[in-house]
Amino acid sequence: MHVHFIDNQKSLTEICLQFAQSDFLALDTEFVRQTTYYPILALVQVCDGEQIAIIDPVAINDLSPLMTVLYNKNITKAIHSARQDMEIFYYLNESVPEALFDTQVCAALLGYGEQIGYAALVKQLLNVDLDKSQTRTDWLKRPLTQKQIDYAADDVRYLAKLYPLQKKKLQELGRQNWLENDFQFLSNNSTYAPSPDTIWKKTKGLNKLKKQKLAILKNLASFREELAIKQNRPRRRVITDDVLISLSINPASTLSELKECKGLTHKFLGYNGEKILSLIQEGLDTPDEDCPKLPAYEKLSQNEEALADCLMAIVHLSANNNNISPRCLCSRKELDSLIKGQREMAMLSGWRNELIGKHLLKFLSGNAQLSYISGELIFNN
Repeated sequence: MHVHFIDNQKSLTEICLQFAQSDFLALDTEFVRQTTYYPILALVQVCDGEQIAIIDPVAINDLSPLMTVLYNKNITKAIHSARQDMEIFYYLNESVPEALFDTQVCAALLGYGEQIGYAALVKQLLNVDLDKSQTRTDWLKRPLTQKQIDYAADDVRYLAKLYPLQKKKLQELGRQNWLENDFQFLSNNSTYAPSPDTIWKKTKGLNKLKKQKLAILKNLASFREELAIKQNRPRRRVITDDVLISLSINPASTLSELKECKGLTHKFLGYNGEKILSLIQEGLDTPDEDCPKLPAYEKLSQNEEALADCLMAIVHLSANNNNISPRCLCSRKELDSLIKGQREMAMLSGWRNELIGKHLLKFLSGNAQLSYISGELIFNN
């Protein structure tokens, strides 16, 4: 395939006119995010199966010809592990492209393992060993070396070969529609929208907290997120998770107490100290019934443990029959939740529901049986 390095408006417009005629495009991006909240787009790689464009957004101010193509619903965009790439487009345009096909998601359904990397999938399906020497390169540095360009080109060169191969395998298995929910989720704008009100749930160490201490954490985490967005800084560089947990466990009531907290500079507290104190006090004043709550986990009884073992056996049978890793279908923890009555979970939607979810519910309702006959475990539903 011919590789075009696109670093001017005229070349971008010309190549995008050609890409607009394609049924599908392999897509990848390179970005940098070490010192910012928002990812900085450094390269966009596109391949139509015949030619590759390495597009330089650092040199080109107007990417609208490219966006017109990528946001065309009639052109499938094949991409591996789409979440981070789509997040970039969301921040650039406040929306994400539709008609996505994630080769990593598809690989799980086809039995190549959960969250398999691009290089590993290329090796398994195409028997090609990809160069990994540029994984930590500075993609914003110019000029790019030929080695960087070759590496970036390979990210879509083989992706354009993976897509039709996976699509064919799905058709052969009769699973071509099973991934619709997964791909729609990746095209949903709400998947990428910042959520200061819920970001506290991702704080490391929150399981140590209850009631008002969780309310303090929620307030402080929301404040940190809003500040990180406003200043375009990584949240860990605004306040670390350790500091949030520390302030929640041992809430300060005065500025002098705050200044004793390691990880908060006097300069930062000069601007934000009073706000932090007010958020801490607001958390302390929160009534028990209004405090955030962690998902309740009830320990299974001995009988329920035995039932979970039966469900896991059914999962393994389905995984073996469909050449899929059991972990791609569900975890033991999810089975525990299913037994306790939880129904909002991945295994009960999309292709996982087809392969295992609906069968587990049948078993739990007494309308299916697990038997051991002539040395073989049998699931009758």
